[in-house]
Amino acid sequence: MESVRSSILLTRGRARLTVTGVLTGLLLTLSVPAAVPDSGAVTPERGSAYMGMGVLAHDGSAADATDDSLSDSRTGQTEGVDVSSHQRDVAWSTLYGSGVRWAYTKATEGTSYRNAYFTQQYNGPYQLGMVRGAYHFATPDSTGGAAQADYFVAHGGGWSGDGRTLPGVLDIEWNPYGPACYGKSKSQMVGWIRDFLNRYKARTGRAAVIYTATSWWTQCTGNYGGFGANPLWVARYASTVGKLPAGWSSYTMWQYTSTGKTVGDHDRFNGNLDQLRDFASS
Repeated sequence: MESVRSSILLTRGRARLTVTGVLTGLLLTLSVPAAVPDSGAVTPERGSAYMGMGVLAHDGSAADATDDSLSDSRTGQTEGVDVSSHQRDVAWSTLYGSGVRWAYTKATEGTSYRNAYFTQQYNGPYQLGMVRGAYHFATPDSTGGAAQADYFVAHGGGWSGDGRTLPGVLDIEWNPYGPACYGKSKSQMVGWIRDFLNRYKARTGRAAVIYTATSWWTQCTGNYGGFGANPLWVARYASTVGKLPAGWSSYTMWQYTSTGKTVGDHDRFNGNLDQLRDFASS
């Protein structure tokens, strides 16, 4: 009888363990958000955004735009790069040796972030004879367009007609910190951009360059066509520039890849070096 009783108790114990294990597994499954294993995405820290941050995620890459087969399309264009704090101290001499002749550096974001590597990244190309400029990553959900233009100009985004300093850039693209259009309606976004552009021109005498992607522009401004007087820097990682946003029949600059040599983001100015210097001057 004792052996029978032990067998019964052992069987009941195993049953309880089995049930407990099933319930524990169910509780663990229910307690973990379904989105975690699917995306694992973490919202980046404010200030960490950079030019083209959302292009691959939203537009993808249609072709390897760094391939030698594209050399014909580069004829008459001038190679450039764009950098931010992610690149830290940049090997400018290496880039110059590879044919890069112009560069843009992130200066500011919103009205609270300044690039800690700005001095090396902004002055380095200039000292080698390149043409350089600065860009501002827009965050329309944080402060107004005019306030961000003022902050940009005050912290490296100014312009001088020395033939080697390019006009400032408004980098307006997908929001890396939340909703793509920063919680603004299309008309509100157009108004925000207009406020930035008007203040920048009033402060510097130059029309700011607009960096954007056609798909974002269409989604968040309704493909507004009223800023064609500002130079366009279009983002598209492909063998051709593709369809441009409304208001522009041509582009001034094209960010064509995020996988170029030395720093990743490579660009083309739609003209030769003399034309680039003319653009910087006036």
